[in-house]
Formats: sequence, structure tokens, C-alpha cells
Amino acid sequence: MYSLAFSVLFIAFFVLTLILRFWLANRHIRHVLAHRAAVPAEFAAKIPLAAHQKAADYTVAKTKLGLAGLLFSSVVLIGFTLMGALQWLAAALLPLLGAGMPYQIALIVGFGAISGLLDLPFDYYRQFVLEERFGFNKMTLALWLGDMAKGVAIGAVIGLPLLWVVLTLMQKTGAYWWLYAWLVWSAFQLLMMVLFPTVIAPLFNKFTPLADASLQARIEALMQRVGFASKGLFVMDGSKRSAHGNAYFSGFGANKRIVFFDTLLARLAPQEIEAVLAHELGHFKLKHIVKRIAMMFAVSLGFLALLGYLKTRTWFYQGLGVDPVFASDAMALILFMLVLPVFTFVLSPLTSISSRKHEFEADAFAATHTDARDLVSALVKMYEDNASTLTPDPLHSAFYDSHPPATVRIRHLNLATP
Repeated sequence: MYSLAFSVLFIAFFVLTLILRFWLANRHIRHVLAHRAAVPAEFAAKIPLAAHQKAADYTVAKTKLGLAGLLFSSVVLIGFTLMGALQWLAAALLPLLGAGMPYQIALIVGFGAISGLLDLPFDYYRQFVLEERFGFNKMTLALWLGDMAKGVAIGAVIGLPLLWVVLTLMQKTGAYWWLYAWLVWSAFQLLMMVLFPTVIAPLFNKFTPLADASLQARIEALMQRVGFASKGLFVMDGSKRSAHGNAYFSGFGANKRIVFFDTLLARLAPQEIEAVLAHELGHFKLKHIVKRIAMMFAVSLGFLALLGYLKTRTWFYQGLGVDPVFASDAMALILFMLVLPVFTFVLSPLTSISSRKHEFEADAFAATHTDARDLVSALVKMYEDNASTLTPDPLHSAFYDSHPPATVRIRHLNLATP
């Protein structure tokens, strides 16, 4: 009875989430196309109509591709669960490997490999058709394949040992395994924050010290004003993959480094770069990074505790199309990962609210330490260069966008301008 009830609950949330996401996407497409003919008044003097229409077309194309991907991934989800594909995979591996750790790891690796292969056509189309059509793709097929191979290799070197540790904890540490697993996972996340900037990221991109002495002096003066210490200022060769531009800082503790995409440096004036960086430093100085990490850790602890409960319930497996004879720690992990987004999508606006609050605060911080007009000017250029729509559907944006809509954000900054 419990398994049937859980199946019905899962199907209800699945259908609700699917309908909601299709409805939001279609609202977004209609809203963007309805405002395609004219640049919003506050941007009319700064962004050409052709650039505004390109952004609209790019947004619509991305949203339509997202709808196709959503439909496909929904079919795959049902195939893995209620249609029995996961059970079939487990039944194929179990006689070959037995019920020990090699089987559990092989089940997760097999699931990951199948999922990755199914996603490949969409990844290829996104990079070499959609991004190419709008002039953003700079990748070659060889580079794309090379990135994929590196990603798989890094996943194997880092992910497999972590997976073995988590599965071992699930098997050997009793009812509170989820607490020990959370401690290991949290330590791993902190370690990655230290290692990513200097060990992993350079495997994909070239990072060179900022060579512009005047810009370096300007940035160092800003960092001194706000009390930020960095391991260095670096330029990343983002242009070999994409025409999109950005800036960020990465690392943790004394290992922090500031990184500029070369495409961003080529487009923005020095004072605009300083303003963009001031926004990013605002996230650090206002402890947004620490708050986000703390929230991530708290949420992950709650989810792992929930998994600790579900993995011991036969109705959890039966309700998702898996005979309890194939129940295992690995199966529980896969099923939980598959269905969690179905039950949590409706909560997405709550995450967006917190993130947008941080963005407004970081903008205000930047307006305090630089000229707000420079940040406005930089944002306008970035919206244009990245073909970001200026007219998103508000409800779609509330679910999907971590940043406030362009018009709202610029309006707030203009109020900070004397």
C-alpha cells in the first residue's frame, strides 16, 4: 500500500512539475517575443535594436532547446524508474560482480555513463548549432572532445574514491551513516574550493597574470580600500571556447584569486572593470559566500538525513519501479538523486529570493566603492555582448534566474547615482 501511495505521489509531482516548467517556458517565450520590437526605454540610448532582437531570438532558441531537453529527460526519468531500466541494469550487473562494493560502484558508474551518453546530442547541439548560430561558439570539435575526456578522467580520479568512502560509510557506520557522510562531503567541498583554482581549472584554461599595469594598480587600490587579499590577478583565455565574458574570484582562505575572462577585458573600460570587480568583492565582504556555503551544508545535511530514512523503506524502491531484491546503498543514491528535483522544483523561487537579495547588496557595495554609473555601463555592455534578454517573463525569472532582471537591477543602481 505504501509503495502504491508513493508511486501516485511521485507521478503527481512529476506531472505537476512538468506542466509547470512547460507553462513557465511558454510564458517566457511569449513575453520575450511580445517585447522584441522595441528596446526598453531605459536602454534605448545604449543598446541597438538589432542587439536587443538578437538577445530575444537567442533567449527563445535556448528556451525551446530547454523544452526539448526537458521532454527527453522526463522520458528518461520514467524509463529509469517506473519503466524498470534501473532494475534491468542492476539485474545485469549483479550476477557478474556479486553484491559487494564493485557492484555498487559499477551500478552508479553505469547509470552515470548511460545518462551522459543520452545527454551528448543535446550538449553537441547547444555548443555547435545554437551557440554557433548566434556567434558565441569558439570551440573546435577536438577541444570539446578533449574537455569531455578530461572531465571523465577527473571524475574518475576524484569521484570514485569519494564514492567508495560514502558507500563504505553507508554500509558500516549504522543508522547515522548520513552524518558521517555529510562530514566527509563537506570536507571534500572545502578541499575542492582550495584545489580548483590552482589544480583543476588550469587543466581546461590558461591563466596568465594580468599584464596591464595601470589596470592592475587600479584593482589593487580597490582591494586595499575594501580590505581584500588575493593570491593574484589572472586573465583566463575564455575566448578559445566562447565569446561570452565574465569575471569571478575563486578559492578559499589564503588561496583566493581574481580571474577575468579575456573577452571581458577586451570589451570593458578600466573603470567599468573595477566596478564589476567591486560587485564580486561585495559578495565576499558581505559574507555572501560564507552564507551560501553554510546554507548548502545545512540543506545537504537535511537531504542526507532524509535519504538515511528512505533507503531502509521497501516502499521507496517499489514505488519507483525497483524490486526490493535489488535494493542497495547505490540504488538508493541513484533513485534519490533522480527524484529529488521532481519534489523540490516548486521551491525554486525561495532560492532565487535569497540570491537576488545578495545581488542587490553586492551592487550597493560596488556603488559605495566605485561610481555606480560605471557598473551600469558595464552591465549594459555585458547584457548586450552575452545576448541576455532585457525583457524576461517575471514569473519565469523568479523560478530560474539567480540575478534580478536587467531593468530592475539598473533601476536600483540609478537610484544610487548622485
